[in-house]
Amino acid sequence: MLLNLFKRELRRLCSRRIYIVMMLIVPLVCAFFFLDLMKEGLPLRVPVGMVDLDHSSMSRKIGRSLNATELTEITGEFESFHDAMSKVRSGEIYGFFLIPSDFQKKAIAGKTPTLSFYSNMAIFVPGSLSYKGFKTIAVSTSGSIVKTTLISVGADEDAAGSMLQPVVIKTHPLNNPWTNYSIYLSQSFLPCMIALIVLLVTVFSICEEQKRGTSPEWLREAGGNMALALAGKLLPQTFIFTSVGVAIQAVMFGFLGFPLNNHPLHVVFAMLLLVMATQSFAVCIVEIVPNLRLALSMVSLTGILCFSIAGFSFPVEKMYGGIAIFSYIVPIRYYFLIYIDQALNGIPIYYSRFYYMALLCFLLLPLLGLRRLKKHCEAPVYVP
Repeated sequence: MLLNLFKRELRRLCSRRIYIVMMLIVPLVCAFFFLDLMKEGLPLRVPVGMVDLDHSSMSRKIGRSLNATELTEITGEFESFHDAMSKVRSGEIYGFFLIPSDFQKKAIAGKTPTLSFYSNMAIFVPGSLSYKGFKTIAVSTSGSIVKTTLISVGADEDAAGSMLQPVVIKTHPLNNPWTNYSIYLSQSFLPCMIALIVLLVTVFSICEEQKRGTSPEWLREAGGNMALALAGKLLPQTFIFTSVGVAIQAVMFGFLGFPLNNHPLHVVFAMLLLVMATQSFAVCIVEIVPNLRLALSMVSLTGILCFSIAGFSFPVEKMYGGIAIFSYIVPIRYYFLIYIDQALNGIPIYYSRFYYMALLCFLLLPLLGLRRLKKHCEAPVYVP
């Protein structure tokens, strides 16, 4: 009986292009686009400007140092603050560094020259990178001027250096020493994108039975057993979505060299559970709202919110209490925690057991409304 349902669902999946597009083409194209977009790992060489009002050897040296950093690239030199600011407003550059007139003269005389820099923080990533590059050059320039002044008054060069930097700081980024944005963002964005598509396809495939009036036939094929009918419908989708998810994982961990500090089966099993848990979540929505339009709207909203509330870009602990609760009622949150533990930290799977169990608990959600869903399938009424 289950085999007949399995074959029936495969025929339905192959008979409509929307399933092929949503289940295969869309996730693979999105994965290729996003991974290619993030292939550099960290955005570098942000276009910035330079306003040199001093035109001295020291100001030219600062300009060369700024252009030599890996974060910024001087794409324009301007004669005034207003010219540079107009380029920032037009989006041609993301900030500019301003060296005032008489900068070298004041620095040599032991006075207090001022360096100014402006970053467009409305566009956060390039604005932050330009700010970091500007600040690094400003601090190093300030330090070199102070060091030169100390040496000129008789201080030893080593003593002057230790006075400027009494403590040497060594940074060691854990698990992502390359500070590769893609290692973090791709492993959060792409699984969440897969979860969103799973929600939409699951709801559409169930509600389409009611819309087309084929749900009684579907139920009869399962011998009147709603649980068996759902299993026969969702298992082919589970296999396809899991295969697509594992293929994307293989590209990231195998071809692109993302860190995987544990056995690959740990993340493969997590992908399988994510797909099944998301399907169960979608079935629960259909049981509550057995209407194609409303159910699709609900899962679309939930799926989009997952990008924000699952803790990818903002810590759940710092969210408002009422918002943070929603992070723990969507499956993608637990997959993300498993990825951090198993792939990045490489800790034993025992310490991630609660996250795996949470995904397994989602599989019980459809049991709460099977009777209600069966009732609607026996006598389908489509409400546009």
